[in-house]
Amino acid sequence: MRCFGKAKYFLLPAVVILLTGCKSPPEDMIKIPKGEFIMGSNEVDREAKALQYGDRRPWYANERPERKVSLNTFHIDRTEVTNKSYKEFVDQAKHPAPPHWTGGAYQAELAEHPVVFVNWKDADEYCKWKGKRLPTEAEWEKAARGTDGRAFPWGNDFDIKKVNTMGEYGGTVPVGTLKDGQSPYGAADMSGNAQEWTADWYKPYPDSPFKDPDYGEKFKVVRGGGWGGMGHYSLQVYVRAPFRNTAPPEGRFNDLGFRCVW
Repeated sequence: MRCFGKAKYFLLPAVVILLTGCKSPPEDMIKIPKGEFIMGSNEVDREAKALQYGDRRPWYANERPERKVSLNTFHIDRTEVTNKSYKEFVDQAKHPAPPHWTGGAYQAELAEHPVVFVNWKDADEYCKWKGKRLPTEAEWEKAARGTDGRAFPWGNDFDIKKVNTMGEYGGTVPVGTLKDGQSPYGAADMSGNAQEWTADWYKPYPDSPFKDPDYGEKFKVVRGGGWGGMGHYSLQVYVRAPFRNTAPPEGRFNDLGFRCVW
C-alpha cells in the first residue's frame, strides 16, 4: 500500500479523520540518523588530468569546500528503483514508459535492474506517487559515505570488485548484486551501476571558490557514477561519493536512474 505524500482530510458526521501517511517508513528503506557528516572534498587536480581526458571542468573543483553538514533523520531506498517497480507506476498511474521499452514493457531479464532512460520529471513523479521524494544532494551524499568522509561507500580505496563501472559488466546489473560495495548504512549501488537524479539544481556550495558557468537552474545534480564511466573514458574519480555530475532535467541516459527518500 502506498503512503500518502501529503496529509488528507475526510469529513464524516461528527468526526474528522486525518490521514497523515505512514507512521513507519515504507518497506526496503534504510534509516539515516540525525546528525553531522562531512560533505564535499578539498582535493585538487594538481596535474590537470581532467583537461587531459577532455572533461569540461577541473576534477574536484565543484566539491569544495569540504565542510560539516547537519541533517535530520530520513530514510532512503536501499536500492535504485528497478524496472519492475517502475512498471507498476507506469501501469497504475498511466505514466509513459521509458522510450526504450518495447510495447510499454521492459525485457523480462531486466526486472531487477535499475530503470534508466528516465528524465528528472519522471523520477520526481514516481517518488511522489510512492509518497516519497527525490533526495537532496546532502541526503544522497550522507547515505553514500557515512560520517567519516570516506571517498567511496565502502572506504577510501577504489575496488573494481565492489562497483559496477568502467564497463566491467557491459551494462547495468541487478540492484544489490555487489554486496561488498554497500554504504555504511547498507545502501546498495551508490557507486556505479546507474547514476542517480537528485532534487537539487547544480549550484555552488557555500563559500565555494570555483566559478562554473553551468551553475544556476539549468542542470540537475546527478550522483553516484554509472556502469560505463563518463563518455569515452572511465575513471574511478567519477564514482567517488562527493563527485558532482550534472544533467539537463529533460535528459534521458542509459546509465541514469534514481532512488527516493522518505
